[in-house]
Amino acid sequence: MNKEQLHKYIEDSTGNESNICQIYAIKDGRPVYDDCWHGFKTDDAMNVNSVTKGVVALLAGIALDKGYIKSVDQKVMDFFPDYSVKRGEKTIYDVTVRHLLTMTAPYKGRSEPWKKVCTSQDWTLTTLDYLGGRKGITGEFRYATLGIQILVGMIERAAGEKCIDLANRNLFEPLGLPKRILHGDSSKEDQFDFFMNKNPRKYEWYSDPQGTVTAGWGLCMSAKDMAVMGAMVLAGGQYNGKRIISEEYIKEMLTPHIKLGERFGFMSYGYLWYKPYDGKEVYAAIGDSGNIIYINKEMNVSVGITGTFKPRIFDRVDLIEQKVLPVT
Repeated sequence: MNKEQLHKYIEDSTGNESNICQIYAIKDGRPVYDDCWHGFKTDDAMNVNSVTKGVVALLAGIALDKGYIKSVDQKVMDFFPDYSVKRGEKTIYDVTVRHLLTMTAPYKGRSEPWKKVCTSQDWTLTTLDYLGGRKGITGEFRYATLGIQILVGMIERAAGEKCIDLANRNLFEPLGLPKRILHGDSSKEDQFDFFMNKNPRKYEWYSDPQGTVTAGWGLCMSAKDMAVMGAMVLAGGQYNGKRIISEEYIKEMLTPHIKLGERFGFMSYGYLWYKPYDGKEVYAAIGDSGNIIYINKEMNVSVGITGTFKPRIFDRVDLIEQKVLPVT
């Protein structure tokens, strides 16, 4: 299959590939593939859903490099001295940055309190109400999109500035990518539109009423943005000769810390990044609807894919390896 055939394959797809908007690949430091569908252009952006988590992991690395966070073993409650812990709650005092980054933090209740958090005035503090519980620290993996909101709140408090400003100055701009702006609205109707609207978006990031960005979803990027970010990770935190994040942190971020079950395809998990195979140097930041940053160290290639909302599409690793890599 050549590039033209791949374009037509996706264009004619009525299955899992039918929602793909952009694919962009960088190999050995140079662009090798750039294609778009559904009226999208290379520089258009899309809500990349949980790929946002992978970017927040990079921001945590920047915060650690700058000393805003002392270590991944620092306690979460160090950052919220003014927070009133619920009576009888003890586990919350034991939760660390590492627990948030590896999704092993404990939470109360069986499901995430989306309505409570996403209609509140401060999503970070409202999510804190959900952290902890009677079971204590078990080390069990619990995928919690809202839980990562706590991490963004911690970074803001430690750095003394809004996360979007820190991200623009220390990540997007050094990578030569457009600055992000806050989305602004956060009403129930707007949140629904943000997920479902299939048109290109601005270079924006969803936020709560305090102007704090959403940590588990809501960052808008192009496939090119994601491929560039992947190329930086691939190079151990450097891009075009500039050090963006320490090599030590990137290595730790990609190191498998926990083995996942069937629901997550038996992949391994680092700091909000996945390792799909035990025996291959392949890593990914993965979001719903098939949004992904894919990096392959053996081939020195990074791939970004964006897609409009389509349920039950989790990752594009097979598509990338079977269809995209052969044309790069």
